Amino acid sequence: MATPRKILGTMVAPLILVTALAPSPALALGKPRHEGQPSGGSEDQSVYASAKHSQIKITYVKGVGGGKTGNLGTVDPNWGPPACWYEPVFTSDGLKRFVDETDGSGDVGIHQSWFGKELWTNHYQDSKPEPNMDEKMTSAPGYDNYNIGKDGYFWRSVAPDDSDPRSWDCGLIMFWQDAGQIPTVPHAPTAETLAEYAYAYNKVKVPDTEIELKPATKSTVNLPTWVWLDKGTFQEVKVRAELPNTGLWAETTAKPVSLHLEPGTDDAETFPASGECKINDDDSIGTPYATGDADKTPPCGLTYLRATDGNPYELKASVTWQITWTGSDGTGGDLPNGTFETTQDMNVQEIQSVNR
Repeated sequence: MATPRKILGTMVAPLILVTALAPSPALALGKPRHEGQPSGGSEDQSVYASAKHSQIKITYVKGVGGGKTGNLGTVDPNWGPPACWYEPVFTSDGLKRFVDETDGSGDVGIHQSWFGKELWTNHYQDSKPEPNMDEKMTSAPGYDNYNIGKDGYFWRSVAPDDSDPRSWDCGLIMFWQDAGQIPTVPHAPTAETLAEYAYAYNKVKVPDTEIELKPATKSTVNLPTWVWLDKGTFQEVKVRAELPNTGLWAETTAKPVSLHLEPGTDDAETFPASGECKINDDDSIGTPYATGDADKTPPCGLTYLRATDGNPYELKASVTWQITWTGSDGTGGDLPNGTFETTQDMNVQEIQSVNR
């Protein structure tokens, strides 16, 4: 019989992560599941061994059909999503089955893994206390027979990036919470947690930025290049994030508000001068080029003042998305704007006359 053993993350004061040892991703508490699938219920005990995997379920309420999509980047470099929180993972029956039917290999926290049934039975069956991995190494009281007969869940910490030093903030080992209640512990999940998770961890997919240009890829010195996005091309995107068995949900909405142009050279002028093309009332940006518009100034566009020398200019077009959210508890608010950027090569020629 293998000797039970614990693998803990290594810390140096003041609780800064040096390295964290964890079980192989292939190990799971039961069968592997897809992200968002509820676990720990009476019919399903499967849950990842790694506390890096959240059970938050993401569904698209509006927007993003076919075609290319991409991830938003925040415009605020000082903003960051929550590094860790807690989620329900096992019913009492589910945890008992896991311990009885496996070798007892898995995480009881972000930075603490247990290998061997005895560790689990000592704490969750036979009431033996165990230390938490919080700053004060507080003691976690044990449980009598996995709390069989009680209605609720064992909750465990989650960190999408366990190398983030802030993930040590969720240092409680897996603990019990009665059904219908959110734990009253630091870093318990909220609707805002779910909204920030959806936004920050690449769950809000937006359409690829494919702008219309005239001329398309080859322009002429001092000849305005018109830029536009047709109405309906960029519609708001709304995703719903739900944490199973908690009643918590949040809907995060990304709404396009402007297009920013960077010509790729200082020898250029943008229209408007700021390079920021606001969205129109009909959800379009700019105005499509029409025959006879060559002598006009585009509402959204640019003019190159110097020809390329064999190396094209890199025209950057980035759409700014306004991010808002509403939650199951009546809360809501704004998150930092997001951006999605694409780059297009522009060759610019210089000729003495242009036939229009």
